[in-house]
Amino acid sequence: APWPATRYYCLLVTMKTVLSSRSIAIPEGVDVKIKARCVTVKGPRGELTRDFKHINMDLKKVGKEVRVDLWFAKRAELACVRTVCSHIDNMIVGVTRGFLYKMRFVYSHFPINVSLNGNTVEIRNFLGEKRVRKVIVPEGVKYVRSADVKDEIQLSGNDIALVSLTAAQIQGATN
Repeated sequence: APWPATRYYCLLVTMKTVLSSRSIAIPEGVDVKIKARCVTVKGPRGELTRDFKHINMDLKKVGKEVRVDLWFAKRAELACVRTVCSHIDNMIVGVTRGFLYKMRFVYSHFPINVSLNGNTVEIRNFLGEKRVRKVIVPEGVKYVRSADVKDEIQLSGNDIALVSLTAAQIQGATN
């Protein structure tokens, strides 16, 4: 049957940006190596490696900066340029200064008991329950019980993804 005259069909045309480019400056004392979209950042605190092969873009080291180029991209793909730059920037901050997350225990009647057993954080007496909640601390994340502030723990490390994931898992174990 021929197409009904009451319906209108149109083609959706999306705009593509010819070139989207961003640069990240490399500070002194930091070495960045890029090979096949695999970025390795070395600094005074250690070394971090991240793989960006799932994103189709150009990563180049030009002098003392890293350049991220994306050719003929749609809007959703353009957002990846800034995301990749933020990841590389976080890697640079991680190997120079590191990341520190502070967490406080908040309770009204039942005091929460949090301790480190090997590489596992154990949360006891949450809301008076007998169940022990356990969260594994990954390699590269340091757990410290704060000495000067009551009911505070500190998670530190070079990789922001691991440090923040550990903090989220500790908080999520009590939800």
